[in-house]
Amino acid sequence: MFAHLAQPLAYAEQLLQAIAGLAQFATPSRLLGEFALLAARLSDSEVAQVYLLDAGHSQLALSAECLHGTLQVPQRAGLAADYHGEQILQFSLCQNQVMCLDTLDEGVYQSGFLPQCAAAWRALLCIPLTAEAGVVEGLLVCASPRRVELHGYAESLRLLGASVMAQAALLRKVQPGRPAPAAALPVANGYGLIGTSTPMRSMYQLIGKVLHSPYTILLTGETGTGKEVVARALHEYGPRRSKKFIVQNCAAFPEDLLESELFGYRKGAFTGADRDRQGLFDAAQGGTLLLDEIGDMPLSLQAKLLRVLQEGEIRPLGSTDTHSIDVRIIAATHRDLAAMVAQGTFREDLYYRLAQFPIELPALRQRGADVLALARHFSDKACAFLGREPLGWSPAALGRLAGHAFPGNVRELKGMVERAVLLCEGSELLAGHFHYGDERASDAEDGSAYLRDYLGRVERAYLLSCLRRNGGNQTLSARELGLPRRTLLYRLGRLNVDLSELQE
Repeated sequence: MFAHLAQPLAYAEQLLQAIAGLAQFATPSRLLGEFALLAARLSDSEVAQVYLLDAGHSQLALSAECLHGTLQVPQRAGLAADYHGEQILQFSLCQNQVMCLDTLDEGVYQSGFLPQCAAAWRALLCIPLTAEAGVVEGLLVCASPRRVELHGYAESLRLLGASVMAQAALLRKVQPGRPAPAAALPVANGYGLIGTSTPMRSMYQLIGKVLHSPYTILLTGETGTGKEVVARALHEYGPRRSKKFIVQNCAAFPEDLLESELFGYRKGAFTGADRDRQGLFDAAQGGTLLLDEIGDMPLSLQAKLLRVLQEGEIRPLGSTDTHSIDVRIIAATHRDLAAMVAQGTFREDLYYRLAQFPIELPALRQRGADVLALARHFSDKACAFLGREPLGWSPAALGRLAGHAFPGNVRELKGMVERAVLLCEGSELLAGHFHYGDERASDAEDGSAYLRDYLGRVERAYLLSCLRRNGGNQTLSARELGLPRRTLLYRLGRLNVDLSELQE
């Protein structure tokens, strides 16, 4: 370990003294501070930083910093909640690999996480700090403006860091009065997703807790809520982002074809198998495989999938040998799997194995103002695709969207907005550009005009009675009706309700 150092014996003696000295510290903060001092001294670096992940593994915070031999009081807040803007830290953290650079000053990599220095930082060493189970819990960063061969210190500092992390965990256990670190709530548009509503922020928090773990995830929710988008975010912002993300719809193939698609086959396994073929489990090696519509998987295949989840092994069709795979599996469905288990159409053991960490996606009608944010996003994307200038939105168009329940969720909204952009010939989207499915039929057909007129009168009378009960207070009325105030105002305008009628 020390053979490549100029004075290996002297360094080994310093390392032993450091290990003995660290044992005297009784609090995690003092321990980490001393670790930063020792790392700077042992590696002959001008700066050493210790970063730790929060409880939800969603935020990376600077816990200790040694600059020019002096321990600093961290003044800077934690990095961005998903910390993916810092390429060096992101790579080392998610790939669990040491990163050593001696050309940092050439500007290829960003180093905004390092303190300001008169000379540009040149040499850098970034080491993952692991806990007992090998899970990465933080980073040690050493840097110098001089040309310093830092790679030789990587292995010894990595082992010293693992010892420090284990000691810090023990100190926290013997201090029951110390509050556990709270999981930071990711930013509103965290993980590339759009939405600031309470259900979405709760979902971001769940994503942060499972993002860097190997657990199987079950995404549930109504059709059109964006389960594949969330699965892709889990892959792109997790430690497997450099590997493949593969999607397989379990309802798209009959049983025999789906089995060969997932597991692959060997030459001669069946008629027409004239060569070996790799399955999707092998194709996704090291990455993520999304099994969409898992509720439609045949029972016989469910048993084979259960074995994959339990043993991490697959056996291609026509082969007598099994081999290991390293794939993160995400399952998605709009079905009620618990009810299917009760009906005997889904295996109970597979259900509990898949539901290791369930995440339910909220329906669009539960997301409040997210509807308008998503609508603007889809409009801008459609305009960019068509090569036209971004369109404005009229208040009536926004009100029309706010008043719709969206049974098709985000998928329905996306299609509706794209159609409206195609219909729009001016610079602003109007209410007339948006049409719902129940408006396609002619109003006069089968007397639907009379029915709609009757329902409109009933709704109008009900809204007026509600307003009268609340003394004309629209906020209280909206709360009683279970509607956003914006939706109530839209409905009042659509039904031509005059507030002077409240006195009647």
